[in-house]
Amino acid sequence: MEFSLKDIREVGNIELLARQMVEGFITGLHKSPYHGFSVEFAEHQLYNSGESTRHIDWKVFAKTDRLYTKRYEEETNLRCHLVIDCSSSMYYPTANHGKITFSIMAAAALTYLLQKQRDAVGLFTFSDKIELQTPVKSTATHAHKIFLALDQLLKEERKKQTTSIAPVIHEIAQKIHKRSLVVLFSDMFHNQDELKDIFTALQHLKHQKNEVLLFHVIDHDTEVDFKFDDRPYEFIDLESGEKTRLMPGEIKESYKNAMSESYLQLKMKCNQFKIDLVEVDIKYPFQKILSQYLIKRARMK
Repeated sequence: MEFSLKDIREVGNIELLARQMVEGFITGLHKSPYHGFSVEFAEHQLYNSGESTRHIDWKVFAKTDRLYTKRYEEETNLRCHLVIDCSSSMYYPTANHGKITFSIMAAAALTYLLQKQRDAVGLFTFSDKIELQTPVKSTATHAHKIFLALDQLLKEERKKQTTSIAPVIHEIAQKIHKRSLVVLFSDMFHNQDELKDIFTALQHLKHQKNEVLLFHVIDHDTEVDFKFDDRPYEFIDLESGEKTRLMPGEIKESYKNAMSESYLQLKMKCNQFKIDLVEVDIKYPFQKILSQYLIKRARMK
């Protein structure tokens, strides 16, 4: 089931939307090439003659005298930390707070899916410091608490808030004491001289045997393609408040080249450090997030 950013803010019930989204996704998954990704526990189906006997549930056979297979049983549980950048730039576009809304809903969907798989999930939010940290648990009660925290984040009006990705990631790495999957939602806006520090911090996570999945959340039309009418605009830096008046057409090509170079550096560094990078336009369906998570999870087995 697909939801627009407008739907999310109008409905406002993160848990309900996450459940509808994930259950719709799973229904589609069972009909797709992703069928092999285990999204349910021990779904029993009658054994058909000629199938492998590897997945037969012998306990059920002992009770019922009938052969059933456990088609999707997960053998290992996962610990996952969802990390959301909630600095001011994530509240762009200001009309719908698109990037933060997308990130919150994606995190909610992953929370529901993780809990459904009986995996443990925790949540960090940060700007220039860690603003929220939850425990890492697999219970429905804990997942509900995360949904409430995401609901609250969705309703907050963000004040001018800078971001300090590198120091925060170092701090998060120090707080994670067991091997985990770290899923980071961020627009990765930074000064050019900060990139090295950011990847040193991400290396800190990798050094501790964690896996990292980075969703680079952007509004592609304006932040990459710079699609603005050719008339005077006043652009405001959401983090510093700095204002600049200009004609978009005068800088469009140089802006696009700079953004392309910045993303290329990000992509190359992620490849170097074996960090999964997914560029996510906020207009994309949320199913892309869930699919990428399942691919990553399958690789971690």
